[in-house]
Amino acid sequence: MGTWRNGTGTLTVGGRNDPVALEIAASYGTRRRGLLGREEIEGALLITPCGSVHTFGMRMTIDVAYLDKELKVIYVHTLKPGRLPRPRLRARHVLESEAGAMERWGIRRGARLRVEAQGDAAMTG
Repeated sequence: MGTWRNGTGTLTVGGRNDPVALEIAASYGTRRRGLLGREEIEGALLITPCGSVHTFGMRMTIDVAYLDKELKVIYVHTLKPGRLPRPRLRARHVLESEAGAMERWGIRRGARLRVEAQGDAAMTG
């Protein structure tokens, strides 16, 4: 499997036809920044590679989904600002969105996700 690049795309939950706008954070700087300093997000942010996150310095409560290397959801939970959840050992990617969005989109444990990267965000290698 190749390497993701920073950029945009769409996210689709298996069995559904309503794609979600997606930002891809693949470089060290964009992964480290994540959603820090933002008041909101349209769609979702895919942080890759990533196995854990925190919400120190966050201004909003977020949904977090941990994904394995095949983009299957391992675990989903909602995090308030100032939290440090335990890392998920099999996680290779983390998906973040505003609180409540993942339930609306049907993202739950066991769901398979599909990412369509646009332009330069496509995987390489």
